[in-house]
Amino acid sequence: MTIIKSSPMKLFSGILIIILALLFNGGCKGKSGSGSQNEVTSIPDTGFTGIKKYMSGNHITMETTFKNGVKDGLTSTYYPSGKLRGTMWYENGLREDSARWYFEEGQLFRATPYKRDTIDGIQQQYFRAGMLKARLGYKKGLRTFEFEEYDKDGKKIGGYPEIIVNARDEYKTNGKYIINLSLSDKSAKVKYYYGDFGSGVLDTTKCVRLKEKDGTGILELKKTGTPHAGSVDVVAAIITFYGNSYLELKKIDLPYKDLN
Repeated sequence: MTIIKSSPMKLFSGILIIILALLFNGGCKGKSGSGSQNEVTSIPDTGFTGIKKYMSGNHITMETTFKNGVKDGLTSTYYPSGKLRGTMWYENGLREDSARWYFEEGQLFRATPYKRDTIDGIQQQYFRAGMLKARLGYKKGLRTFEFEEYDKDGKKIGGYPEIIVNARDEYKTNGKYIINLSLSDKSAKVKYYYGDFGSGVLDTTKCVRLKEKDGTGILELKKTGTPHAGSVDVVAAIITFYGNSYLELKKIDLPYKDLN
């Protein structure tokens, strides 16, 4: 048997190479091995947290509260004079609670309820002297038929115009039944809708706005040969003296059961 002797220097060099190789392999596993505890995890920028002020020249126009880059908390807007114009509350970027708007002198002008960024509830309007001016109903962003207006003495306003119906029966000649709609006070500040209002709201995606001419709405129904309801519902959205939209609902009975 032949024994090969190595010098101390060569032996030391060999051991050093083995150690370096082990360290290199360990380092690679630490960076890419699936079970490593040394993997680097990047943390995304969560955005600004605090209150931002928005300016127009030397005047502040708005202050908004942010949390991690999203509106969360109070937002306030201001008149050019610096007086408070309105306040709105946000939760995770969505409007919640009541948005409030003020006259420049400081009195409350309007309060609008929000749920998940949508008007939902009773909007209230006020006179400068502080008395209630109007109450308008909303449900998930859509107007309901709940409506009240008051004069400056606190008296509830009534006597809104009614829908007047004039029909032209052409069923036997050309299969048409034409309904003309107008208001009892002859006002032209109105929009007419035809559809299903059983849910108690005016949903313009589920009803049809009628053609109007000089305040008169025109609903043209045609003979279909198949059974249909013996009546139709129409709504007049009437602009009041205060600039609000009053909804007048009317059911119209039909002389034929196959009109649509």
